[in-house]
Amino acid sequence: MRRLDGKAALVTGGSSGIGFAIAERFLAEGASVVVTGRDEALGAQALERLLGSDDGAARFFRADASDEDDVDASVGFAVEHLGGLDILVNNAGIGVQARLVDTPVADFDRVMAVNLRGPFLYARACHAHLAARAGCMIHISSDAGVTGEPEIGAYSVSKAAVIMLSKMWALDGGSDGVRSNCICPGDIEPGMRHFAPPGGDEGWPYDSSHWQTPPIGRIGRATDIADAAVFFAGDESSFCTGSVLLVDGGMKAGIIRD
Repeated sequence: MRRLDGKAALVTGGSSGIGFAIAERFLAEGASVVVTGRDEALGAQALERLLGSDDGAARFFRADASDEDDVDASVGFAVEHLGGLDILVNNAGIGVQARLVDTPVADFDRVMAVNLRGPFLYARACHAHLAARAGCMIHISSDAGVTGEPEIGAYSVSKAAVIMLSKMWALDGGSDGVRSNCICPGDIEPGMRHFAPPGGDEGWPYDSSHWQTPPIGRIGRATDIADAAVFFAGDESSFCTGSVLLVDGGMKAGIIRD
C-alpha cells in the first residue's frame, strides 16, 4: 500500500521546483493533487508532466497566493475536484536578492504578501476542510528563516515568520485535529523561479556551482524536500505538530570552514 493512498492534497506553487517535486511524489504515493501557480503556461506544462500515463489524479489552478479571491477560488476548486482535502502544502514563494537596507518598500511588501500573507490565507481557507478529515498543513520555510542571510534579507524575515505561523497554526488547530508542521530546506536544486534583484519579477538564481557543499557531501535536491513532505503528510507523523525540520545536509549544524 502506498503511503498516501486516497489522500487529497493542495500544493501551492506546484508548477516548478520544490512544489513540483512534492506534487510528483504525492501522486506516486497514491494521492490526488491540485497544484497552483501564477503562470498558466508553466502550469499547463507541469500538469502534462504530472499526469504522465495517469487518467487525471492531478489538476492545475492558476492562482496568486497573495490574492484572497484567488486563494478562496483555488481551495474551492481543490475541494470540489478532489472531494475534500487532507493535505495543504504552503510552498509558493518569491525572493529579492538584496540586503534589507537596499530593499525597496514595494519589494518588501511583495515578498511578505506572497511568503507570509499567502500561507496565512491558504491555512485559513483550508482549515475547516482539513478539520473535517483530520488533515495536515505543511509549510515550506527555509534555512534562511532559521539563520538570517543578509543578501536575501526580506526573504529571511518572511521565512522566519512562516516558521512561527506554522507553530501558531499547530496550537490553533490541535483541538480540531489539524496538524501543522514546517520544513526548512537548505540550498536545493533547482532553485526558486521567482528570485530576482529589486524591481525584478523572476529568473533562476545564482549558479549552484558557487554553493558551498554541505557536510553530507552533496547539494540538496527537490526530491529531498518531497521525502520530508511525504513523512509529514502520512500516518507516520500523526504525533508531530508544531515541528520544524531542517533539510539542509548539515549546513546549520555548526560553523563550516573551507
